[in-house]
Amino acid sequence: MKNRLLPAAAVALLALSACKQKTEVVSATAPDPQAEALANRPKVELPPAITATRTFRCKDQSLATVDFYAGNKQVTVKVGDATIPVKLTAESDGAPFKADGFVLTGTPAAITLTSPGKPEQACKA
Repeated sequence: MKNRLLPAAAVALLALSACKQKTEVVSATAPDPQAEALANRPKVELPPAITATRTFRCKDQSLATVDFYAGNKQVTVKVGDATIPVKLTAESDGAPFKADGFVLTGTPAAITLTSPGKPEQACKA
């Protein structure tokens, strides 16, 4: 009986060794369900940097604070004692900045400003 078990055990071991068993990998981190969406997302464009901030005295003795941004296509303006600036944009470099009744042209040295309810006036830094 012992003689029969030995060849049977050898055949069983040979059969098991021929199987390709994959080892299971255990990890503490779960796969990210948004990995594909994050890999395919569009590039983020940062907002332009402020290149100059100037306070201007206008012809009617009012004050205007203007932030000039890189790219020369955007400025923000606060007129008088306003606490919230108004964002003005230009279609191209050198074009007037416009929005909500405001029109601004010029450089950080001197501007021409038209604000709602007021005529166009020159302003100097």
